[in-house]
Amino acid sequence: MKRVAITGLGAVSPAGLDVAGTWDAVVAGRSAIRPVQIDHDERMSCPIAAQVLDFTPEDHFAAKQLVALDRNSQFAVVAAREALAHSGLDPQSPQVRGAAAIVGVGAGGFLTLDAAFHKLYAEGGKRVHPFTVPRQMCSAAPSQVSMQLGLQGIAYGVTSACASGTHAVGQAFHLVRSGISTVAFAGGTEACITQGAIMAWEALRVLSSDTCRPFSKNRSGLVLGEGSAMLVLEDWDHAVARGATIHAEVLGFGANSDAGDLTSPDEENIALAMTLAIRDANLTPDKIGYVNAHGTGTAMNDAVESAAIRAVFEGAPPPVSSTKGVLGHSLGATGAMEALLSALALREQVIPPSANCDQPDADLGIDMVAEGARAAPFDAAMSNSFAFGGLNAVLVLGRA
Repeated sequence: MKRVAITGLGAVSPAGLDVAGTWDAVVAGRSAIRPVQIDHDERMSCPIAAQVLDFTPEDHFAAKQLVALDRNSQFAVVAAREALAHSGLDPQSPQVRGAAAIVGVGAGGFLTLDAAFHKLYAEGGKRVHPFTVPRQMCSAAPSQVSMQLGLQGIAYGVTSACASGTHAVGQAFHLVRSGISTVAFAGGTEACITQGAIMAWEALRVLSSDTCRPFSKNRSGLVLGEGSAMLVLEDWDHAVARGATIHAEVLGFGANSDAGDLTSPDEENIALAMTLAIRDANLTPDKIGYVNAHGTGTAMNDAVESAAIRAVFEGAPPPVSSTKGVLGHSLGATGAMEALLSALALREQVIPPSANCDQPDADLGIDMVAEGARAAPFDAAMSNSFAFGGLNAVLVLGRA
């Protein structure tokens, strides 16, 4: 089994259109949750979202390309381009040409579908755009990443709701560790902030009306976000041989299913997923120095995840924080974004804060890093994702 290095990082987020801007905002606890900027009417009661602003598609794509690209795929391609440039890999090398592209997607091309349905049902149109299907399908993002970057290895989409990005990175980790792929592009993407999508989440009664406050006593729900994060995973020996900068190492991946309730998380199985990841990394819980939590900001999810963390770490967990107070919950992209941020936390030896946690909930029994970013020496970090349907995925990363 091969060691797996992270050599490239790319991001498009509500806090910044690249990795540097995103990381700066997360470390500062500078929230990108704002009044929603979409066309909507009085039926939509949630006034906020974490949107990617100032993103101009024409700056990144030719007009002929945009015809076939939903915003969901646009984000993924731009993040993948940054990750490739960041990695220092030769785009024409056999390793890049044969690279895998595994992308987690929660909702797919939601804006394309929303526009098609509006044209049919609201405007009485007789037909929709001829590229509606290839733009909205959940495999559009990995397809576009592979085409735009010339990646001819295995490529597919992963759809496991809010765990999609973490599952995608985990699958790519397996490909590189097993020797099937020397290089893999892995991540997640999402762009589904429309009135219809927000109202669907409103119906679940899990949205906050003011902001996301993970692990705070006054937490009132999650906030929808959007964006993309892409990581370049590479055979460690190959990365060392070419003199690459290695930002972190993927050590382990654990995943399971609650096989229980569709929307309520299960503490025992969440704890098991974390334990599986730690075992896969050949570590013990005491070696984990930071947990980037799923941390949605809902009363139930934060309580269940905290209880599971306490169980895994036998009542003495390391610092735990959620970055959703800055970036919102970007569904299929969120796990990949949090894996990227965990890699940066290891590289910089800085634990990001739980932004907006102004009333730390002592009953949760965790150190939620509410006071701001914290410099701390640590060698391994865990990144958690727990999705509707009881689909759990956990990554363990190590300091390079």
